[in-house]
Amino acid sequence: MKAPILILISFCIVAVSSISAAVGDDKKGAATTSEDAIHVYTLATAGRPDRPFDEAVAAACVQGIVNRDEPRVYVLSGGNARPQYWLDTLSQEPGWLAGKRRVPLADLDALIELAGKRLKGAVVWDPAVPATLNVATIIAGVKDAVVLSPEMAERALPRWNLPVIEDLRNRFDGTISGSKKNDAYRWAIREYLAKGLCSKHLLCLFEDASRVRDQGAIGYAVTRDWAVMHRAFVFDLSPWGDEKPKDDPDQPLGADLDTYRKILEETLRQSAGRQMTELTGFFSFWKYSNIEGFASAHEPVPTEWETVHLISPYNCYQNTVSSDCYNQSFHSHAPSVSLKQRRPAPRASIESKAYVCILMADYDSATPLYDFMPKFWNDPARGQLPLAWGINPNLLETYPDVIAHFYRTASPNDFFTSDASAAGYMNPNRVKPEYLPLFIKHNKAFFKRADMTIAPMVLDWDQPTDAVKDAFKRFAPDGFATIVDDMHHTGGTMPKPHVWKGMPVTELLNDTCNFANPKQTADAMFAAIRKRGDTRPGFYFFRIVWTPPSAIIESLATLRKDHPDIDVEVVDPYTFFDLFKRHYKKASR
Repeated sequence: MKAPILILISFCIVAVSSISAAVGDDKKGAATTSEDAIHVYTLATAGRPDRPFDEAVAAACVQGIVNRDEPRVYVLSGGNARPQYWLDTLSQEPGWLAGKRRVPLADLDALIELAGKRLKGAVVWDPAVPATLNVATIIAGVKDAVVLSPEMAERALPRWNLPVIEDLRNRFDGTISGSKKNDAYRWAIREYLAKGLCSKHLLCLFEDASRVRDQGAIGYAVTRDWAVMHRAFVFDLSPWGDEKPKDDPDQPLGADLDTYRKILEETLRQSAGRQMTELTGFFSFWKYSNIEGFASAHEPVPTEWETVHLISPYNCYQNTVSSDCYNQSFHSHAPSVSLKQRRPAPRASIESKAYVCILMADYDSATPLYDFMPKFWNDPARGQLPLAWGINPNLLETYPDVIAHFYRTASPNDFFTSDASAAGYMNPNRVKPEYLPLFIKHNKAFFKRADMTIAPMVLDWDQPTDAVKDAFKRFAPDGFATIVDDMHHTGGTMPKPHVWKGMPVTELLNDTCNFANPKQTADAMFAAIRKRGDTRPGFYFFRIVWTPPSAIIESLATLRKDHPDIDVEVVDPYTFFDLFKRHYKKASR
């Protein structure tokens, strides 16, 4: 199963002593409309824990409005180096930011001034009902407003001279659903989602203000530029109907799930099957799953799977973790470039070997792609052996320049495939038959843009149906691998290796999922090979999560040293599936 993903959040924002030193030498707050300029705002609030959170929310909302039509504002952080990394990386030739001037914005007042008439007013959320932060974000996107806490509104609005469009304090008392939290979301469904005012392509599962504001944690505060830019519906609810969430323990059992379904149903009604919908963001671990200090009947990985099981019939796919993903509204404007990857020449013959392919897995959502992958990609050992890097091509809508950077700097031994599950994380078997043509259309478009023809990590509750295999044959004809986990105990099974109408179909081996050390992974590879009969030739596609190439090289060296009787050859994904296909087609005759 997919490894638990830790939501990375910044617990404090460090004061920045010299904004101009970080972003350039232009005069602070200098206004410009030149297309070669990037206005840079640095989150640098110190003091009470709620101050960084409130500032990050406000800045992100204004950024989403200003960047809606063109990339103008870029946000840096005193506590997170990744935004600066990407600004510097993409400013190097041939990056699309090369040659652009950086104009620092001295403070939030300067950002508000830059927004000008684009910004129509403010929405004040209610700290007594933390879910109203998300409702306020919905309103801000629809009505071009900044989201403010009551404290920040009191301090800032007299200076900014902005009208209060909505004040959500004391608006929701639980009389409708038995839950203040759910009353707030159901009001937003009625007043915004059901009236067609929100995006039909994007939903945002962003943690609300419960606990994180007091901690100064801004992981899902800085991402609100993306929600506001797209006028998305934003929520934070549990996918479980058999347990009350820990942030709202007095609600009627199943209230969260009922509201969740109402959102999905209305979004499907609005999209009318014309487009699929991305759900970006992840469930809150402490609210809805079992972690230390917050007991639950449901572990984090089953909660992840339950979320995907829930959303898939509604033509939704998940972009799981997207916390601490800065500047999505900026990066998404990067010019489109042609993405190409090489195809190795076919092998002349199949030998009596254990053919191994390694999936560098779980860069399928925004945070791993944006934040984790650079660390492993920059490993000096990358390029010494063939590797399949699993990214989801739908992220071309979010970080096209980041993906283009990886393609541009790939070695001849770096290959790109989709990750969970294709162009977005869903359970394909749960897609309704009448929507499979839309599923095919969606995936074909993104696979073409990313020059991908292999889907090696399809996650589902059972082996693919014939209809699902027919669908994947349309956009991933060179290879299909799956992990099956029947958490609902309905009789799900793993497919036997075979070739379906020319498409290789096999299991993605999850035995090496979590890398502890080279010896542990070498032993896990050996056990997986022996468990499957150690046939020759043998075909073993291993998933390894968030691990540097150098560590994988050590693991393979250990495997060969400890088990010299197994003739292991690591091959690229195209060679792997080509040899697999030729072997199993011959075996079936």
